Amino acid sequence: MSSLAGGTVPRRATVVGAGLIGGSIGMALRAQGWHVCGHDLDSASLDLALACGAIDEVGVDEASEITFVATPLEAVEGAVRAALKVTSGVVTDVAGVKAPLVELMAEPRFVGGHPMAGSERDGVGGARVDLFNGAAWVLTPVAETSDVAFALVRSTVSSFGAEVIALPPGEHDRIVAVVSHVPHLTAATLMSLADEEAEEHRALLRMAAGGFRDMTRVASGTPAIWPDVCFENRTAIIRGLDQLIHELGAVRDIVAARDRAALLSRLEAARSARRSLPTRVAGAADLVEVRLPLQDEAGALVTVLLRAAELGVSVADVEIAHSVEGDGGVLVLVVEARPAQRFVEALAADGRTVSVVPIP
Repeated sequence: MSSLAGGTVPRRATVVGAGLIGGSIGMALRAQGWHVCGHDLDSASLDLALACGAIDEVGVDEASEITFVATPLEAVEGAVRAALKVTSGVVTDVAGVKAPLVELMAEPRFVGGHPMAGSERDGVGGARVDLFNGAAWVLTPVAETSDVAFALVRSTVSSFGAEVIALPPGEHDRIVAVVSHVPHLTAATLMSLADEEAEEHRALLRMAAGGFRDMTRVASGTPAIWPDVCFENRTAIIRGLDQLIHELGAVRDIVAARDRAALLSRLEAARSARRSLPTRVAGAADLVEVRLPLQDEAGALVTVLLRAAELGVSVADVEIAHSVEGDGGVLVLVVEARPAQRFVEALAADGRTVSVVPIP
């Protein structure tokens, strides 16, 4: 908030799309002291958003410092263009596919985004202030992205408790196909198979064990968003499905041949990989500061953060300490201690002067 003689003035934001994600963003913003306006074509959703505390008032605030576009995928581009025209602030979105927006990302004030969070409940009625706590939130900057815009979006979503990951748009779409889109289609297919079997064996679904329920949980999400997501990201999804089909075929052959050693090898490799999935940084003991000079030029911050993403280095915090003289400063990245060395070596290979400072 800004301080004035008569008190404080809240920071202002707009959320376009009063659904589950938009409503949760509104709640998270308001919990941080922001004044939030909301816009949606459905007046009933706006009424509910007001009633449940997701927004403060209806409308698009021209003075918004940041606007979140949380509409269905087919409406995102138009909503982003409108927000860039109506407001002078930064605009970001939450769409699960970034390819349709790449051309629009040349606008420095637009930062592509995608929170990896959701719920089985549909609409703003399922919105929660803590929906993004502990969730990954991908940002997809490009060369034209303003560092100031990126830093604002990053700090805002970090305040929701999200872990921010920076990826190029195309890489985002390839990865999300594997970790989200193909699993959802797989879960839906498994659920359909079980439902067909249940036509003859009514006890089957009641017997479903925890593993089956865990694997098919995502199939209970709202179906309406998935056709657009799948069609827009069809190249990456088809590649992922082809790989899955190939691997399932290999497993089928192993089971058919009663090859115990091969099956155990696959299961042990999967178990090891599952245990190695990264978790959020636990505490200060796991972190170090990586410091490097940063010139005040477009894309300087984004370039470094994309390098971290390329190396799989999790960035817990970002700070730019501006110099009182000249047009540069020092970029301070708080990263995990274990992969910090390879990050430093890569930056040095890029010709940068880097230092590592332990966090006391």
